[in-house]
Amino acid sequence: MSTIVEIEKLALDLPEEERATLAMNLLESLPPILADEDGGVGEALRRDAQMDADPSQVISLAELDSLIQGRRK
Repeated sequence: MSTIVEIEKLALDLPEEERATLAMNLLESLPPILADEDGGVGEALRRDAQMDADPSQVISLAELDSLIQGRRK
C-alpha cells in the first residue's frame, strides 16, 4: 500500500473535529494559488457584468441549495 493511501485511511478514521483541523492545517501549508492583487474585486466585477449581460445565467440561493442537495443524494 502506498504511503498516501495509508495516510488518507488514517486521516479518514479521525474524529470529525480532528479531520477538520488536519484539513485546515494542510490547506494553510499550501501557497496561495488564486491570490488576486485586488482581493478578488476584479473577478467580482467581471461576474457582475456577466450577470447583467445575461440574466438567464443567474440562479437564486434557493436554486443553488437545491442543486447541491441533489448532488449529495
